[in-house]
Amino acid sequence: MAARKKPRIRKDPTPRFDGRDLKVNGKGVPLRTQAEEALQSYFETLNGHKPARLYALVMREVEEPLFKVVLDHVQGNQSRAATILGINRGTLRKKLRELGIGE
Repeated sequence: MAARKKPRIRKDPTPRFDGRDLKVNGKGVPLRTQAEEALQSYFETLNGHKPARLYALVMREVEEPLFKVVLDHVQGNQSRAATILGINRGTLRKKLRELGIGE
């Protein structure tokens, strides 16, 4: 009986960009750091008021520009946008309807 060959695992030739090496004005400024600074600023400007529904606020503030920029990047191709975002195309379409994007 002949020995079986091991299947070759193909590597994606394009390295994935995770945003950690983003350069702004020659300095590394990770998105995570920008988000942390924005949230710290938010808490500093509350003037004694108690924050409420912060998760919903952050998601609402981040999702719309995220979807708009990604869709612009892929020239409106929702399938490619969904792949970049790591979500199902149906989920993307639902979110776009909820946010009133692309109507």
